[in-house]
Amino acid sequence: MISRKILPSFPTCPGVYLMKNATGRIIYVGKAKHLRRRLASYFQPEHRLAPKVRVMMTRVETIDFLCTSTEKEALLLEASLIKKHRPKYNIVLRDDKQYVLFCLSRNHPFPALRLTRKVLRDGSVYFGPFTSALSARETKRVIDRLFPLRKCRDTVFSNRTRPCLQYHIGRCLGPCCLPVSEEEYRQVVRRVELFLSGKSDELMAGLHDQMMRLSDALDFEGAARLRDSIRALRETVERQAAVLSDGRDLDVIGVHGHENGAALAIVFVRQGRIIDGQAFWFADAAVDTPEAEAGLTDSFLMQYYNAERFIPARIITAFGSQDPALEDALADMRGGRASVAKARGDQERRLVDIATANAKAHALRQRRTIPTRAELAGVLGVEGEVERIECVDASHIQGEGMRVGMVVFVDGREEKSAYRVYSFPELEGTADDYLALASFAARRAKSGPPWPDLLLIDGGKGQLGAVERAMAENGLSAVPLASIAKGVSRRAGELGDVIFRPGRKNPLNLRPGSPELLFLQHVRDTAHRFVISRLRRHKRAAQLSSDLDNLPGIGPKTARLLWDHFDSVQAMTQARIEDLAALPGFGPKKAAALHAALKTLPGND
Repeated sequence: MISRKILPSFPTCPGVYLMKNATGRIIYVGKAKHLRRRLASYFQPEHRLAPKVRVMMTRVETIDFLCTSTEKEALLLEASLIKKHRPKYNIVLRDDKQYVLFCLSRNHPFPALRLTRKVLRDGSVYFGPFTSALSARETKRVIDRLFPLRKCRDTVFSNRTRPCLQYHIGRCLGPCCLPVSEEEYRQVVRRVELFLSGKSDELMAGLHDQMMRLSDALDFEGAARLRDSIRALRETVERQAAVLSDGRDLDVIGVHGHENGAALAIVFVRQGRIIDGQAFWFADAAVDTPEAEAGLTDSFLMQYYNAERFIPARIITAFGSQDPALEDALADMRGGRASVAKARGDQERRLVDIATANAKAHALRQRRTIPTRAELAGVLGVEGEVERIECVDASHIQGEGMRVGMVVFVDGREEKSAYRVYSFPELEGTADDYLALASFAARRAKSGPPWPDLLLIDGGKGQLGAVERAMAENGLSAVPLASIAKGVSRRAGELGDVIFRPGRKNPLNLRPGSPELLFLQHVRDTAHRFVISRLRRHKRAAQLSSDLDNLPGIGPKTARLLWDHFDSVQAMTQARIEDLAALPGFGPKKAAALHAALKTLPGND
């Protein structure tokens, strides 16, 4: 345990401090306006420290620091280091993916509507975010049907010589080739903006007025088209009550503390209407005071937002922010003023209540389904806590394509960026799962930390023994191991899962249906699905690649060009003629011939 005597060695500048355990692993990252004064607060009498801090300080062996010029720089550096190292005692946002947005570019005289996950400060208009990419794509299909915006990319738009199929079926005005005025096109863009803004009443009124003007001018075909659009919009638009009378954009944060952790929910309000939301779970987080809740919220906001994410001008919470540097950092990312404030007025307080209710529901759901680190460690007989689980499964098809898939769970949640699949061409034809798992252990040792708190193997005692020996040979005997296998259930005629640990003849006595066993089964099933999907994808890609080489008119140069522009043969077969025509050296005829040839590949009937 570290001593208070080291305090004089720390500077008085702003900066970031990194607390490390005996193995050199970073277990906490913090920032301070005055490093020495902030670190002194950790060396108070134990009864004055929070329980989590007391436990953490017993494991701290060394403290490193990085000085910065300002407190805002320290805040940004802290967020970056937390994302990189994912320290055990920090509030770590693991689901920090970018959500889907609709983007209308104002830099083009005839803008197209596209889906994106990045916000560029280029004057474009963004709508969203949408946590469900499927819902966003469904909405775009509706928009493509109702509003005749161009659908093609800018490169295709600038090289077209005649209108495409979208024009002929009435879903595009054809500005690429036809004399469409910018004013006429802007009217369509304005309707799309109203639709995405939720201003359906204003949109309907405008379309109705325009329909009547066209009818008065005896343009009955144009009036009929608008009549059909109005009818389709009425069937499509789901009316949603406004929650803010002034139509502002807000992100609303609600927090709920629960046993063994805390849940945080964010609600997206756009143009005064709730459009979406998302909830997060932070194991072992304590929010028993307003200061603790504000601290969790501040840490979340710094990890959640970045320059490529849509940031509203106002973010509201139950208690506001306790970090003055936070708003400055968010304003820099946003490119304009940004505030993190306590809810004011009945409307904003009601929104915080909605977010808090969502957080509470998420917390209850988490507690029912995911065991804690300590609970897992207890039933498995593992020292410490089980935070990071790696699960592996070996698979092949009649001895061919031997693969070992590895999935990773951290704090009970999938960490898909850490998934790996290992191939072993030297084992082709052997169908030897034991040798494949042993070879995996050697490869895993070479890849280095972070090491798992538990390595779970899909298999029985034989697979467990093979991995145990290989891990010991590669200097990783300290990594806890377990295997999960099918066993005889207590119910006649059924199979149940059992857990084996090294050094035990019999499986562990886990109650059927217990949260711990159900969770380990879920981890195993995830690994099995992952490796099977990769194995099938590899087999399919190999077959398609072979078929591609045999297509007439595709030589080595053309094949190389296709591989440079498409990730897979599947992507080639799904490409449109316009996509192929945009390739270097391709014209309409060559693109059409290649498109027809690709459609002859298996699976494209």
